[in-house]
Amino acid sequence: MKLVIAIIKPFKLDEVREALTGIGVAGMTVTEVKGFGRQKGQTEIYRGAEYSTNMVPKIKIEVVCPVDLADRVVEAVQAAANTGAIGDGKIFVLDVGQAVRIRTGETDDTAL
Repeated sequence: MKLVIAIIKPFKLDEVREALTGIGVAGMTVTEVKGFGRQKGQTEIYRGAEYSTNMVPKIKIEVVCPVDLADRVVEAVQAAANTGAIGDGKIFVLDVGQAVRIRTGETDDTAL
């Protein structure tokens, strides 16, 4: 199993969610986060307002998926979240050692 973590611009969330649903992703975790990368100190336009800050609002999406689906998840997120502008975000892929569904005790791929 793989854990795909994507940090994206907030207004791209619906497009990314639709793209992931379209390839068969059954669930995801979404968190509002703030951070900075190379764009630190740059002017950002957010919900129509222009401002300059060191911490830029972002969305973190976490998806645990089978190994054979991970590449498609990365491609779907990259295509849906891309604006071509600085600050589009990053995608990280990590190995998952174990998953357990609390309600049933199912493990690994069946727990997803």
